[in-house]
Amino acid sequence: MIYVGIDIAKFNHYASAMSSDGEVLLEPFKFTNDNDGFCFLVSRLSSFDMDQIIIGLESTAHYGNNLLSFLVPKGYKVCLINPIQTSTMRKNNIRKTKTDKVDTFIICKTLMMHPHRFVTLYDIGLMQLKNLGRFRQKIVKQRTRLKIQLTSYVDQVFPELQYFFKSGIHQKGCYALLKEAPSPDAVASMHLTHLTHLLRLASHGHFQKETAVELRVLAQKSVGSSDKSLSIQITQSIEQIELLDRQLEMIESEMKDIVSSLDSVIMTIPGIGYVNGGMILGEIGDIHRFSSPCKLLAFAGLDPSVYQSGNFEAKHTRMSKRGSRSLRYALINAAHNVVKNNATFRDYYNQKMSEGRSHYNALGHCAGKLVRIIYKMLSDDVPFNLA
Repeated sequence: MIYVGIDIAKFNHYASAMSSDGEVLLEPFKFTNDNDGFCFLVSRLSSFDMDQIIIGLESTAHYGNNLLSFLVPKGYKVCLINPIQTSTMRKNNIRKTKTDKVDTFIICKTLMMHPHRFVTLYDIGLMQLKNLGRFRQKIVKQRTRLKIQLTSYVDQVFPELQYFFKSGIHQKGCYALLKEAPSPDAVASMHLTHLTHLLRLASHGHFQKETAVELRVLAQKSVGSSDKSLSIQITQSIEQIELLDRQLEMIESEMKDIVSSLDSVIMTIPGIGYVNGGMILGEIGDIHRFSSPCKLLAFAGLDPSVYQSGNFEAKHTRMSKRGSRSLRYALINAAHNVVKNNATFRDYYNQKMSEGRSHYNALGHCAGKLVRIIYKMLSDDVPFNLA
């Protein structure tokens, strides 16, 4: 076999090649982190039989993702190496040397001594799901903050408005109104016909002329502030919220496409949609990284914490909440939906509630049960079969 070690950096990578006997076939050479550099790497490897080449690179943040996406579709065998393994190998050297060129040889030797799993197109799809899922969470948090800010602005400008709409101010009808008339004076001065048309159109016919009449009367009696600076903040906050809504739609649509292409058995679980399913798959990655369901449970932070001192050992502890926060969030959401859609999980949830546990405590237990089922499904590639 021919082992190729690649040391990853932001702008330039270094690569070298060694035979199984330790003979250096390619001295360390530099190539850029762009298409020209990747093509140069392929040209240097073209003299070798592709079936005999194993390429290794450290799992270092996102800098190696483009190279992975370039090499894997071309049929190269590529392994991601844990930096802890290369660090251990480096400590075995007599000389204390740490350079990019030396690191390429260390990666080659690590490939020789440790078995590694090759990255597949399926794995690249999981990486994309992980990135999209985490980016989606960031946007949801931004939108939540904006909604809280918008509520505080409306409380000052038109405090009666949030009680007028039964489902609150965060709906299309209210947003359309506030974008055009962000103050009680502006609402009170609107022509009744125009106000009726605006509400009817934005609410898809839910609000009619009676609602417009009541709203105008409410605006005329409002004790809200007529501060124009607040009106500007209201309109711009709504525009930002609507922009984030559109971005979320695009992200979720892309996640749906990727999950559909992966054709994972996780989608056979009743109540798990493309977003939660995609986030779970993306965060777990290769299920064979975990030797048991307990390790996957710990990775999600759903395992109980341990407290022991001397002869005392706590019997009731909270979940550890270590590991992947995104995975824990997706599993709790998924468990909530599965409880609604599956009799076995519903009975398990009711059993925990009958023991005096809170809603979220019972849901945490259901999420733990779901983890064990997902582990079995993904490990053996079998569909969900609980009644």
